[in-house]
Amino acid sequence: MPYSVLALRIGLALGVGLLIGLEREWARKDVGVRTFALTALLGTLCWLLGPRFALIGWIGVFVIVLAVNARELLARRAVEITTSVALMVTYALGVLFGRGDLILPVSVAIVVTALLAWKTELARFAGGLLHEEIRGAVLLGLLAFVIYPLLPARFVDPWRLIDPRDVWLTVIVVAGIGFANYVLLRLYGARGMYYAALLGGLVNSTATVAELAREFVTAGESLAAMAVAATLLTVVAMFTRNLAILAIFAPHAVSTAWWPMALMALLAAIMAWRSHRHGAPKVGPLKLTSPVSLRRVLIFGGFFLLVEIAATLAQRYLGGGGFLVVSALGGLVSSASTVAAAAILAAHGRISAEIAGVGTVLASVASALINLPVVYQQTRQRLLARNLTVASVGLILAGLATLGLRLVF
Repeated sequence: MPYSVLALRIGLALGVGLLIGLEREWARKDVGVRTFALTALLGTLCWLLGPRFALIGWIGVFVIVLAVNARELLARRAVEITTSVALMVTYALGVLFGRGDLILPVSVAIVVTALLAWKTELARFAGGLLHEEIRGAVLLGLLAFVIYPLLPARFVDPWRLIDPRDVWLTVIVVAGIGFANYVLLRLYGARGMYYAALLGGLVNSTATVAELAREFVTAGESLAAMAVAATLLTVVAMFTRNLAILAIFAPHAVSTAWWPMALMALLAAIMAWRSHRHGAPKVGPLKLTSPVSLRRVLIFGGFFLLVEIAATLAQRYLGGGGFLVVSALGGLVSSASTVAAAAILAAHGRISAEIAGVGTVLASVASALINLPVVYQQTRQRLLARNLTVASVGLILAGLATLGLRLVF
């Protein structure tokens, strides 16, 4: 084996052991940085000597784990389960380096260190989990790994409108994005109104605006600027999410939507920054339910399928203009499902990438406009409604003008 290759494997094994060991040392564990570094090196050297030596080394590490836990059990009547498992994982990573794998053990080491370092945050999050959230995670796995493989990967109707596996994959991806954003909201959303607006907008912008509007009722006319800033931040998050959905399913359509969406998001962020005159006051947790539940999945999947069928028929019989009308109307109800439908149609060549990009912009604009009556209905504050309308209409006109220039040139 060339010396440079051997040195690289040993160096990476040492680095991984030091990384995990430093975290354990910082946590004031008896098994610290030197033990973890030596364990990783042991795994690499044992595999270089041969698989039989790697098995012997694994047994040796297991004996060390037993000895450490026996001492802890006698001295403190406790066992170091997490540290023990981390030590055994470190040995396995060293073996992987000895085999010649590089990317996998480095990636696993980073994940292991993050899990160890986030003990407090993970414990707090797990302690605050609701039954519906646990059911949501299980349901997401059921959708992805049980139901999806069973669905036919073809059109099941003579009009070539419904592809069950295609529809289900879109539901899985969008539900997964929503669930990940919901987890972030649960972790960080209660720190302030602006945090809640951004993270909640990634999950459901209209529902977030409705929830925050209840806070605006008690804020009074003097804090109208702060309310405008929070509402605009939900729009920024919504634009970002929709552009991400388009990029996942139809990356070739992003070029059309990118400039108007990016400009509107940037203008909304600038207006939000200029509007806020106070700090981000703390608010209670937003009462948004988990985006992954059987009812929500069926509603989203049904609406997505309806939009996809309507958009396909509109494009087939009315041309691009009919599809754009469907996109704008769909955005008033659910911009995420409408954008996903546009992206799927573009990915399958049923509409052009340019039309899909324009439909994404129109659906996002419609979703931003629907916030205006929602806020006014909840607050009945004329100053807030007027300021929010001026800001929203201004950034939307700028985005539509940019879209027009993009189509012309």
